[in-house]
Amino acid sequence: MIEKMKKFSDYIKKSTGTNSEEVQGVLKGRFKVMKSDDEKMLAFGWASVSMRVDGEMIEDWQRDIVEPEDLENAAYEFVLLYREGGEMHERGGAAVLIESVVFTEEKMRAMGIPAGTLPIGWWIGFKVLDKDVWEKVKDGTYQMFSIEGEAERVTVEDENSL
Repeated sequence: MIEKMKKFSDYIKKSTGTNSEEVQGVLKGRFKVMKSDDEKMLAFGWASVSMRVDGEMIEDWQRDIVEPEDLENAAYEFVLLYREGGEMHERGGAAVLIESVVFTEEKMRAMGIPAGTLPIGWWIGFKVLDKDVWEKVKDGTYQMFSIEGEAERVTVEDENSL
């Protein structure tokens, strides 16, 4: 039996909500570009963060939560199958992934990174291939990475309401 291959969006857990993007099933998470190299057209930053350094789970702008294990699995699938960066979710081929690491508690311990130093999240780097897109990164038009996907909403119980 052949198992259906999962997409990045299959790993996203969504809480219930009412804004129009949620209703359409579109998720967008934006994370600031933290470092760029003008000469090499390289940009680095967080693709997604599951948990803050203090251990608090992050709920994004659409009130969605991605568990650390799900984020790690989704990142591996993206690296294995896609690696392409687009422009504003409209077209592909603008960049290619050159660096990817999901910082988990276990990996940070193995690397000697003290607890509470980094969030649990997915750090990425892209080589921008499109000169017009790179100019928009440099001039601040594109300041963040944005991930997108579709998922079925799963209601998550709030531990504070128990």
